[in-house]
Amino acid sequence: MSQLAASCHRPATLPGAEPRLLLIGNPNVGKSLLFGCLTKRYVTVSNYPGTTVEITSARATIAGESRLVIDTPGTNGLVPQSDDERVARDILLSSPGADVMQVGDMSNIRRTLLLSLQIAEHEMPFTLCLNMSDEAKQRDAEVDPVALAAAIGIPVVATSALRRWNLERLKREAIRPARSRISAEYPAAIEEAIAEILEVLDGSPDLATRGIALSILSGDETLKRFLPEESLDEFDAIRERAQARVTQPLSWTIVNARLNAVDRILGRAAVVQSLPRSSFREWFGALTMHPVWGWPFLLGVLYIAWLFVGKFGAGIVVNFVENTIFQQHVNVWTIKLVDFVARFPHQHPAVGGVIGAAYVGAAHLSTAQQFARFFHDLLVGPYGVVTMALTYAIAIVLPVVITFFTFFGVLEDSGYLPRLAVMLNRLFRRMGLNGKAVLPMVLGLGCDTMATLTTRILETKKEMVIVTLLLALGVPCSAQLGVIMAMLGPLGIGLASVWVGVTVGTIFLVGWLAAKLVPGKAGDFILEIPPIRTPKLSNILIKVLARTEWYLKEAVPLFVVGTLLLYLLDFLHLLTKLQRLLAPIVVGGLGLPAQASNAFLIGFLRRDYGAAGLYAMQKAGALNPVQTVVALTVITLFIPCVANFLVMLKERGTKTGLAIAGFIFVYSFGIGWLMNFAFHLVHMA
Repeated sequence: MSQLAASCHRPATLPGAEPRLLLIGNPNVGKSLLFGCLTKRYVTVSNYPGTTVEITSARATIAGESRLVIDTPGTNGLVPQSDDERVARDILLSSPGADVMQVGDMSNIRRTLLLSLQIAEHEMPFTLCLNMSDEAKQRDAEVDPVALAAAIGIPVVATSALRRWNLERLKREAIRPARSRISAEYPAAIEEAIAEILEVLDGSPDLATRGIALSILSGDETLKRFLPEESLDEFDAIRERAQARVTQPLSWTIVNARLNAVDRILGRAAVVQSLPRSSFREWFGALTMHPVWGWPFLLGVLYIAWLFVGKFGAGIVVNFVENTIFQQHVNVWTIKLVDFVARFPHQHPAVGGVIGAAYVGAAHLSTAQQFARFFHDLLVGPYGVVTMALTYAIAIVLPVVITFFTFFGVLEDSGYLPRLAVMLNRLFRRMGLNGKAVLPMVLGLGCDTMATLTTRILETKKEMVIVTLLLALGVPCSAQLGVIMAMLGPLGIGLASVWVGVTVGTIFLVGWLAAKLVPGKAGDFILEIPPIRTPKLSNILIKVLARTEWYLKEAVPLFVVGTLLLYLLDFLHLLTKLQRLLAPIVVGGLGLPAQASNAFLIGFLRRDYGAAGLYAMQKAGALNPVQTVVALTVITLFIPCVANFLVMLKERGTKTGLAIAGFIFVYSFGIGWLMNFAFHLVHMA
């Protein structure tokens, strides 16, 4: 898909010659679920707009013919306002001759037809699928598909992807659809400008459409890479002449004309929609995003999340998997197997000699002993792949991830997350973000590594950078948070409030400063609020399985890489040198014992292990209450674990990732130094 955005004078064609079926539609219309029904390959299904960030494709047999079905990101229009919309538009322009299926929400037919009109103006044949017909019936918002098809001149099929209803008919209509007859009536100045642009584009038949001309007049900067470079100045001049003849901005004039055209279509099609019936679901949905009553509901949701994820997942399940399954069985038998295999050099001394010669500080051992020690430490030693990386990734994090994904899936399927975004939008605006940032920030309480990947749903690079920074800096993962809560318990409400205040204050302060310093602008907060739904078990299971598969494929290898990095440092005796280098900062600046430096180094690999090291010191009496709260604040704000660090480099680029990590390192120790200094001033006073 990366070939879509090639710089050229015409849209790049998707690779391969296989006939395609493109699914395009507004966010939150069940498009991804319909994709799963058509291809038998399931993807993440979410009520939260923007979930389908990456392009997903699968081969399927549609009406007896083979098609590569491509699920495009949700879009509200073909003049892009976000990266998701740009990609959806690019795929559409890059697929001449493809079958196009627009998926719309029957309950919101006006918004659906507004996109239909734009597809028609791009002169692309398409089929209109009115999905969620079962919900439309419940809300008295049914549409007559026969009358609508007669009005717009293309096949219109009512479906329910959730209930698998009428999908066979949809497949029959999806192959070689018709071109729509619908069009909007624009002012004379715009019509004349359209004619001028089409004349300039006469040599590029794939671009010479009313849709392209209208996008140029709307000021679509993302379209320039598709247009002939020598004609850009001429297009600007045409747009300026047209703007001088209308009173409103051209983009507003075009949108208003399209809305009027949609209203005329609805009138001709005799489509009648009543307002949604007042019911408990509507009342409850309004309550959950009320500026006052929504907060008690949110606190209740967080309390349930703490019980299910924090107590059950991170407590009961983790203890069972880590202590019973791994410590008593998996690790024990793995150590026995490794030690058995390590005897191999007795029969092959040349192999053992190569390994032994590289093992620093082991010259006094025999070749076989050197190999056995190397093999043992690599797999099951203090920084072993099995005893540390896999034990952490599978026994400790995976149960938390699964329980968190399950709870989060319930929130998604119920339609609560968009309401939470609305409620918190004003607060997030002060940090240069909008309510959509709620999703990765909440996910960060489960796993910051996974949450950093979900920043792809945000619309601008500025938002992605800010949220990545805040996740790495001030959002503790569930495993670390559990240890922190255990340490805060004996401190009392006063010192515990200091930790909470500094951590939350850091998020808002750094977010506010980043909004001022990071270039770019925040995305628009345009959000479709779905009805409150009863979560469907099958949908939740599909989401949990898909996300767990992602975790196993994407995150677990990073834990292994991080463990190998620490093993290498220990193997080369560099780990102890790093600990000695860090000790003056820890002792002199933070006022902590020298051995606390070990906790910060280990915290780079495993955030909860770093906190656990401090917890052990607290239990042993090595930390007093003031030292405890200083140490906890620093370990919370400290540079993220190596897995999150690697994901930051992958997602934001090496330069930005290193800059974020460097800032966090300096900031966390700087805050710790200020806290230590302040506590000493208070004590001296």
